[in-house]
Amino acid sequence: MDEAQIAVGLATVTLYIPYSHSLKAKRGLVKPLLTRLRNRFNLSVAEVGSQDQHQNAILALVCVSSNRRYAEGLLQRAANAIETWRLDAEVMDVEIEWLA
Repeated sequence: MDEAQIAVGLATVTLYIPYSHSLKAKRGLVKPLLTRLRNRFNLSVAEVGSQDQHQNAILALVCVSSNRRYAEGLLQRAANAIETWRLDAEVMDVEIEWLA
């Protein structure tokens, strides 16, 4: 039996949301962004940090694939898309790491 290659990539995206003055306003930006990422890139996504801060958000984007090069490209394209979409948020940091 052949052993399958599995690549699990995690992109952590840190956002600064300068015009958000409440958690409700932040949620109004983050929830549609997560949905858009899921639909466009078929990634698992969630807000994983700074949930109690109204001007910061930390997002996790996860891709599981049999091809590490494909997974890395997909995560990078998703991170780049966040920067190019007209959001009231600034991408402060993007880190990509491998879990398998």
